[in-house]
Amino acid sequence: MTDRRKPVLIILHQERSTPGRVGQLLMQKHFALDIRRPALGDPLPETLADHSGAVVFGGPMSANDNEDYVRREIDWLDIPLKENRPFLGICLGAQMLARHLGAKVYANHDESVEIGWYPIEATNNGRLLMKQWPSMVYQFHREGFELPHGAELLARGDLYPNQAYRYGNKAYGVQFHAELTRMMMQRWVVHGASRFTLPKAQPGNQHLEGRMLHDRALKAWLDGFLDIVFEEAG
Repeated sequence: MTDRRKPVLIILHQERSTPGRVGQLLMQKHFALDIRRPALGDPLPETLADHSGAVVFGGPMSANDNEDYVRREIDWLDIPLKENRPFLGICLGAQMLARHLGAKVYANHDESVEIGWYPIEATNNGRLLMKQWPSMVYQFHREGFELPHGAELLARGDLYPNQAYRYGNKAYGVQFHAELTRMMMQRWVVHGASRFTLPKAQPGNQHLEGRMLHDRALKAWLDGFLDIVFEEAG
């Protein structure tokens, strides 16, 4: 039966973006990937009946932007929610889901950011969902989100308190990045170097050093988390 699973819809926001380790792990779990880039004009499906679910990744834009494709993508999230299909939003994707559900996406008043490795802690709901959570996660964002009404907080942080949540039975949002391969992180460190001077951001060498210390636990968490998100998908 594993070779008959429907593909997972992958929504990316830049021409050279990849699904990274999320894509690798999903393919190991025998899911094909249907990659779309709405920012570059790719259409989004009118139903997820032909997909096992969807993953919306991050990007340099904001969920508060007024570009047509941003608004259309936020509106499109009604489809996985109404059809009760597995959904995972990562960073921007989690913020878009929060916006769709009526919550605010915001920057901290002191302009502090999470760029580098930062601690998180699972809530009781998070530990009920899965026992093992990473203590440190990789972040690259300037905005966070309010917890949507009716959502369960799964993990919290210090600078931006809402780090992972579930809405309903099958929709999840995470603020941090577990999907980065080493090559992706190196590229982000090079191209994102101008942001390392922002309040609370970490210098580039700490990004790569932190990976050696914390990435194994983060990868193991992602593997198990994807099993939960796509538990009944096929």
